[in-house]
Amino acid sequence: MIGQSIIDLWHGFGVAVQPANLIWSLVGVLVGNLIGVLPGMGALSAISMLLPLTYAMHPIPAILMLAGIFYGSQYGGAIGAILLNLPCHPPHAVTCLDGYPLTQQGKAGTALGITMLSSFFAASVGITVMVLASPLLVRIAFKFGPPEIFSIMLLGLLSGATMSRGSPLKGVAMVVIGLLLSIPGTDVMTGIQRFTFGITNLDDGIELVAIALGMFGVAEFLRNVNSLNVAAAPIKMRLRDMRPSLAELRQAFMPMVRGTLVGTLFGAMPGTGPTITTFIAYAVERRLAKNPERFGKGALEGVAAPEAASHSKTQVDFIPTMSLGIPGDPVMALILGALLIQGIQPGPTLITDHADLFWGLIASFWIGNVLLLLLNVPLIGLWVKLLQVPYRFLFPSALFFIAVGVYSTNNNLFEVWEVLVFGIAGAIFIALDFPVAPILLGFVLGPLVEDNFRRSLLLSHGNMAVFFQQPISAGFMIVSILLVSIRLIIWVRKFV
Repeated sequence: MIGQSIIDLWHGFGVAVQPANLIWSLVGVLVGNLIGVLPGMGALSAISMLLPLTYAMHPIPAILMLAGIFYGSQYGGAIGAILLNLPCHPPHAVTCLDGYPLTQQGKAGTALGITMLSSFFAASVGITVMVLASPLLVRIAFKFGPPEIFSIMLLGLLSGATMSRGSPLKGVAMVVIGLLLSIPGTDVMTGIQRFTFGITNLDDGIELVAIALGMFGVAEFLRNVNSLNVAAAPIKMRLRDMRPSLAELRQAFMPMVRGTLVGTLFGAMPGTGPTITTFIAYAVERRLAKNPERFGKGALEGVAAPEAASHSKTQVDFIPTMSLGIPGDPVMALILGALLIQGIQPGPTLITDHADLFWGLIASFWIGNVLLLLLNVPLIGLWVKLLQVPYRFLFPSALFFIAVGVYSTNNNLFEVWEVLVFGIAGAIFIALDFPVAPILLGFVLGPLVEDNFRRSLLLSHGNMAVFFQQPISAGFMIVSILLVSIRLIIWVRKFV
């Protein structure tokens, strides 16, 4: 089994090093690194902006580029956190606690060096887990019929709704909105138009790119429009500054391993974001430390563990997304949508039906992480200078490219208006502290849930018990019921 995985992985490297695939993977990690450094942008915004570009691309380079943006942004996010105490993205907020004190002590290079080593080690472990898990997924692939797919998609929806930031009730409400937005268009089974209200532009449904760019592009601009500019102090970084000593490596090694294990565990669980993972890894290290008072004052363990957790989770997140069709977080939901746009059905059979894509993607992870490790050293000075770009220049430029990208997809001005409407709605939701990510989750998984639900009832002649007749489907349905029950019990106990 392992021998076959190694053969498949070798085939994947052959796919990943093809010139076109390699170039687009490099573009992805560079853009992701840049986006990771800039505050307020994030992988969601970057992938949303570049999603229209993938319409005209072959599926393999398209997915390699989007994946590169995702894990490339994780590298970039740590730079602002360590050098400027600027958590450009929520998962790196915990890195600020010890990363910036290390910079103030003149150990910025050491902190960045440990971060990059932790990131590469954790990513490599995450990729290895994917390689080892794939044969098992292939074996159970053909045991998944419509009831099993529906039940696992339902679990994904509930996980994303009830485990999102803030109130679970708000999360459920946002998922429902996403499901409702997926309904307009032409019914696949009957060919009848539904809920289009006579608007011909809605005959094919609402565009995924319009929701993504509106909720995570325009909404972010509106949220950050009054943000203060950050003035970065001149920082010079040399290669020798980023080489930690042997004692520092010893100090960071076990936290790196434990952080990797935390990220790997949570990566396989849908609905748990990277922010939760990094804070848990930090809390574990503080609990195990002999001198916990060092944390918050420049402890290397406080940098190594959360960064390792973030990167291992980023890689392992692709397991439930690619093989089960359950996105682990909003970025994965967007990549899931990109697969569907390319006509690729995520699920257990993806590994066998699209072996070039699956194994090429895994191989590209290793290539991309090596590229990031090599590129970050000479580019850190450039990234720090980019942090000085005022928002009044940065975000209008992003809005311009959003409008051009959406219009160029189908040469349809109506879709630009869709982006504007969803952007305003997203900004309102954010202002009211409603999580917008579950909307995307509901929109992407909605058609799959509906399609497999209807197929299951057709096969069972309307018997709802079909979802509990097979062990796999029954197991996921029971977990879904338990998840809702636990959240209800927690909610009721607040008022007792």
